[in-house]
This record gives sequence, C-alpha cells and structure tokens, in this order.
Amino acid sequence: MLPLTIFVLQGESSFSEEEEEKLQIAFSLEKQDLHLVLETISFILEQAVYHNLKPASLQQQLQSIHLDQDKTEAFASAWAAAGQDTIEKFRQRVLTPQKLETIGWQLNLQMAESLQAKLKSPQAVLELGMSNEDSKNLKKVFVEFNHQELFEFYNKLEAIQAQLDSLT
Repeated sequence: MLPLTIFVLQGESSFSEEEEEKLQIAFSLEKQDLHLVLETISFILEQAVYHNLKPASLQQQLQSIHLDQDKTEAFASAWAAAGQDTIEKFRQRVLTPQKLETIGWQLNLQMAESLQAKLKSPQAVLELGMSNEDSKNLKKVFVEFNHQELFEFYNKLEAIQAQLDSLT
C-alpha cells in the first residue's frame, strides 16, 4: 500500500529518482505512466482531504466513477488508516511558503551598435519582493522579458484573472 504522504504542491515530487525507478520496476510502468498514476492518486486523496470524506464515502464516490472494487477498497482502507492524520497535517501546512510583498519594474533598451543603426532591443525587468511567513527578510527575484515573452506572460495572467473572476 502506498503511503498517504504523496500530497505535494505543484512542481514538487513525492519520490526521489531512485524511488521512482523502483516503483517503475515494481509496477512495470513507463516513467510517464508512473507520473500519471501518482498524480491521479494524489488528486483523489487531495479531494478527500478537501471534502473531509469518510472512508465509506470515498469508496462510494470512487465506485460511482466506475473504479474497480479492489482499488476502491484499497483507497478506503488507506484513508481509514491515515485520513484523519493527513487532514490534520494539511490544516497545519502552509500552502504559500512565500508571499509577494513588492513589485517593481524597469525597462531596459539596448540601442543599436554602429553596424546595425536601427536595432533596438527592449527588455522589461520585473522585481518581485518575496518574504517567508516565518521570516521578515525580503528576497528579491528578478525576471527579464523581451516583448514576446512579456506579452505571453500578460495573456497567462489574464487567463488566471478570468478564472478567478468566474469563481466569484
């Protein structure tokens, strides 16, 4: 049975490379398939945490999406054994270890060299001041964008804003 400690934030991994290789061998899976399985398990258990499900309710929900009986029983059994502890750990867990405190920006414009008289290369630099909740030290992160990269970043922020707006 897999431990319930596979909850991770995006970008983090539950297992080391060596552990993933052992899991690949044990389950005869390709690396991509193993990642899909782990992400699916993580999603199911994160939903169980979020909704504070009882083991029987989790099993019923999984059966309603036509998951095999043995798999639903394994989830319910694991959830019965460690679900409440996992929920408590999530309650105490800081989901945003860093907080955005300040935003600054500047525009850098590299003008033409003598050989290329009309060349201009604008670069936008964002300065993000980040702080940890347990520390008041401000860590500065600099991100540099050319015009196309900044436009793509802007479009992604617009999509995020639209999704947030749709939730309210």
